Amino acid sequence: ISFNSVDSSLSSLKNCQSYINTGMEIATHVALDLVESFNDVEDVNSMENVMLEYAAMDRELNHYMTAIEETVNQIKREKPENIPDLKYLVNEKFTALESKNTDSDLQKNEKYIYFKDQVKDMRKQFCHQSDNDNEAIEQIDEDIAVTQSQMNFICPITQMEMKRPVRNKVCGHTYEEDAILKIIQTRKQQKKKVRCPKIGCSHVDVKGSDLVPDEALKRAIDSQNKQ
Repeated sequence: ISFNSVDSSLSSLKNCQSYINTGMEIATHVALDLVESFNDVEDVNSMENVMLEYAAMDRELNHYMTAIEETVNQIKREKPENIPDLKYLVNEKFTALESKNTDSDLQKNEKYIYFKDQVKDMRKQFCHQSDNDNEAIEQIDEDIAVTQSQMNFICPITQMEMKRPVRNKVCGHTYEEDAILKIIQTRKQQKKKVRCPKIGCSHVDVKGSDLVPDEALKRAIDSQNKQ
């Protein structure tokens, strides 16, 4: 049995995932724009709902691709004499995967977590708190002090104000993108691990895949410079 057409379809589905990722990135930027311009919290919440809808689409797409791949592998393994009902087998596996869905699955989506973290940081950076954002309110005094001192604007590597800050998902520290990537590349050539450059941090294996753009911090730096 040839699966060339199936492979082609899977490739198309993976392209759909890239569209979903782009949509989630746009929704995140729109939410940050809303926080920065002091829009009503309901507008930001509506973007969070959009993120959850994208996360649901991404989960469904992942389950469908998994069902197809498992069906193909099963047929290759069993090598039946007659071609089975592929559509039925795929739907059976897909339904089984979907039956395990929970709301918490969506909140574990990596881009949704990034969205929540960035919106929270954006509110702290711009001292704009929602009445319902209790967790952020509890930390506001400490975070304002850090922001006002502008110490979180300085890269621990270059000791200069960051222009393109990236955050380490593992330890939460931020660095200038070019500076940390250069260190990672150099140490990789030496076949050595990279310790987080932030003084006092115990994280000893910084990887490029752990770094995400810190859009909230970048906007705070840009806003401060404009003022």
